[in-house]
Amino acid sequence: MKKRLYLLFTILSAGAVLTLSSCLKDSRYVDFSKVGTNVNFPLGGLANFSGDAITETPDTDANGTIVRQFAVNVASPNVPTTPTTLTLAVDNSIVGTYPTTPVTYDVMPDDAYSFTATSVTVPAGQQYATASITFFKNKLDPSKSYMLPVKIAKTTNGIISANYSIHYFHFIGNDFAGAYEHFYDRWSVPDSTQAAKKDNDHVDLGVYTLSPVSPTEITVQTGYYTAPNFDITFTKTGSGATATYSNFAVKFLAADISSGLWATNITVVTQPKFVSAGFDPSKSYTYAEAIKLFRIYYTTATRAVIDTYVKL
Repeated sequence: MKKRLYLLFTILSAGAVLTLSSCLKDSRYVDFSKVGTNVNFPLGGLANFSGDAITETPDTDANGTIVRQFAVNVASPNVPTTPTTLTLAVDNSIVGTYPTTPVTYDVMPDDAYSFTATSVTVPAGQQYATASITFFKNKLDPSKSYMLPVKIAKTTNGIISANYSIHYFHFIGNDFAGAYEHFYDRWSVPDSTQAAKKDNDHVDLGVYTLSPVSPTEITVQTGYYTAPNFDITFTKTGSGATATYSNFAVKFLAADISSGLWATNITVVTQPKFVSAGFDPSKSYTYAEAIKLFRIYYTTATRAVIDTYVKL
């Protein structure tokens, strides 16, 4: 079993610790120095809900194993002089009270996850530590969406954060979400037929994630400039191995291109569209056919771009 270490989570978590600690006595924030010690998940809470989506490619074992690591933080005016032990627990009552969403979540089956440990200790002289949970994706129905709310149930030091004490780990039942190899082609003119003007020839940009928004909507970044997100929607008919997919459509997320450097410097002339061989927006595709469609073309006033995403 391969164990995936999320360095980005650890780096961000460490940054969050420093930020929280530096803000404790800053007049622009609530003065937590008068409140005392606060324990939390730096990348937890509803504000970080999208980061709790489990979209990574599982191991190739029979269970489809995925290991997710996350940080716990002890925010205090001064570095703690004693250890802090936090007890973690699953609270499935949260699933039924989750705020308005286009996705309806089911409780995750007990055999589809496993804690490495239900408690984590932040040593004296430190302010954060890591915990982990293992998911078994192959034990889940891919057509359904599941949530596993993991909360800080107890602490031996301080108070539990009201807003950042829950990780809403979840699988969205979107058949196309997950890790893809991203290939990038760019022409230095707004015309992809001019091969002599091609300045990026099928460059491998590495692994990108098609992130689930709902069971029939996903997003993924283009490789060009400030990398706004494509928003991809489709219709799914049926379920399981006989399901079919149709009405594929793609556009830029409006929020990504309506402000900032993209809005200032980029004019989209040809809107994003699928250009995979034989693509027909009116056709119904099997999964094996549909997974090959994610080749997206658009032009700006000065460039032509094709982003290609190949499922890993």
